[in-house]
Amino acid sequence: MSLFTRSRQPSDTTGGGAEEDGAAPAPEEVPEAAPPSEAEPPPGAAPPSEAPSPSDGTPSPEAPPSSEAAPAAARPGRPGLRQRWPRTARGVTVGTTLLAGALVLFALLVPNRVERLAFDAFLRLPAEGILLAALLLALPPRPRRIAAVVSGVLLGLLTVLKLVDMGFYQTLARPFDLVLDWILLDDAADFVRESFGRGGQVLAVAGVIVLFVSLLVLMTLATVRLTGLMARHRPAAARTLLALGVVWITCVTLGVRITGVPVATRGTAEMLGNRVEQVRAGLRDARVFEEQAAVDAFARTPPDQLFTGLRGKDVLFTFIESYGRVAIDDPAMAEPIDAVLTEGTDRLRSAGFASRSGWLTSPVTGAGSWLAHSTFLSGLWIENQQRYRSLTTSDRMTLTSYFRKAGDWRTVGIVPGVRRAWPEGKFFGLDHIYDSEHLGYHGPYFSWTPVPDQFSLEAFERLEHGRKDRRPIMAEIILASSHNPWSPVARMIDWDDLGDGSVFHEIKKEGTDPKEVWKDPEKVRTEYRRAIEYSLRSLTEWVERYGDEDTVLVFLGDHQPVPTVTAGDTGKDVPVTIVARDEKVLERVEEWGWTDGLKPAPDAPRWGMDAFRDRFMTAFGPQGAPAAGAPASRERP
Repeated sequence: MSLFTRSRQPSDTTGGGAEEDGAAPAPEEVPEAAPPSEAEPPPGAAPPSEAPSPSDGTPSPEAPPSSEAAPAAARPGRPGLRQRWPRTARGVTVGTTLLAGALVLFALLVPNRVERLAFDAFLRLPAEGILLAALLLALPPRPRRIAAVVSGVLLGLLTVLKLVDMGFYQTLARPFDLVLDWILLDDAADFVRESFGRGGQVLAVAGVIVLFVSLLVLMTLATVRLTGLMARHRPAAARTLLALGVVWITCVTLGVRITGVPVATRGTAEMLGNRVEQVRAGLRDARVFEEQAAVDAFARTPPDQLFTGLRGKDVLFTFIESYGRVAIDDPAMAEPIDAVLTEGTDRLRSAGFASRSGWLTSPVTGAGSWLAHSTFLSGLWIENQQRYRSLTTSDRMTLTSYFRKAGDWRTVGIVPGVRRAWPEGKFFGLDHIYDSEHLGYHGPYFSWTPVPDQFSLEAFERLEHGRKDRRPIMAEIILASSHNPWSPVARMIDWDDLGDGSVFHEIKKEGTDPKEVWKDPEKVRTEYRRAIEYSLRSLTEWVERYGDEDTVLVFLGDHQPVPTVTAGDTGKDVPVTIVARDEKVLERVEEWGWTDGLKPAPDAPRWGMDAFRDRFMTAFGPQGAPAAGAPASRERP
């Protein structure tokens, strides 16, 4: 018998006697020749109305057990479970009811952020639960059953949404967007496969499906059970709900709190209200973005007036994955990262290079690198996949496509993180793209990272920068070694020993195991720092080794790392640096007010990442003058 099905007990049994546990009467207790009117009715037959039970409650032969008893209990020789173990059955019934109540309260009270999970979060009185119970109690039987099932399904979906929010907050520091984020679930599955293998992906997806179905089923059964209990005890349920309503209003009026948490809450209603507004905003966003994308200050600039201050230069826009402000500001990382940046500044200065650094505010944090890259290159705020798709299917000119339009540069992309067809490459105006399969690398993956940064840069030198009799290059370079999960991390080796990358097989064995690292947040932070150090050293050593008078490097982080690393910091700032040997290049950006060196000062200028394109094109246009009608750049908070 299902624990969620109520069995009715006979109303005329007592605490003793053979019939209490469903046993048939002993042969000698049955009259040998009972008249037809006194014969025992067949099992399940209703007892005669004119044969009441004795006043002491003891059943008589003339009054067999009620027909409302379970069929198994009335069948001679086959006692039912409730009659054989009445206390156990009662305990199971009570326990199941308590479990049902706990599940419903969990759905209503569980927060959608991991850091808010605490015991006191469940010591609250949800207004939504009281109102839902009152509604179910007021409905007629049939609508009540339907409403109970629907409510259970909705509570299950609410719980799933809160759990998904937890994952998004842990990764992207924001809740799940019901309109725009569905495609990211596929990306998450790909990330698990690339980091932990096909087996890990299958287990993760299967676990998510099982959890989803289980929550829907259990929450529905729990709601139906509690609704049935209230209906059977309507007066007591009504009084209880009235009392809880009075307590809730009183707690709100008096501001009653437990360990700083309000006892009376309507958090679920507020969360759903925010989601409704989020959906509305998502549906409006396409029109808003279309209007923004139509404005381009340089759309009518003649090709020969583009980048006049960079003619003959190799211009390299380099993104360091997850290189965020936390790497510079966090006390646990500041000292070793500062040492790397100081060393890099000094070595580049010795090689004749100067540098300036500032801050950009990324549209994303934790993940979504392609959104940051497209924001930086397009001059538009690309914070979700809908905007990214709209951008890459439009005729909007990006920083890289403007270089191609100018006609004096060969535009290439070094994108080791790309492992399949990337049609967006044409939109970004790249003449040639080198993905992970075309860099000549024959070493191992480092978790998600297909190619170590040092090898990617050496491949760029071999394939493009080091070629003789070439045109100036504009390159977009993605350094992926500092990509989550930061374990294992490659290390620097002699550039002449890189070969085809096979040397990294032994280096990978020296590294850490990501499954072990991610059990301890401090280990995660340590590996993140080491990955950033490796990326910075790879880049600065490449410039020192291969840079010349015509090298202009702009490098930046794409976004902050996941909250496990930022430790509660919700900022989205990333460092940005420009490096050049030609003094005239840096003179063009003198008015930016950036800090001297590879490390930006805490109070260095901070722009929105979408402001960089127009400021850069203005600075390196004819005599550094803005194009006609060029608007002031938008600075993000």
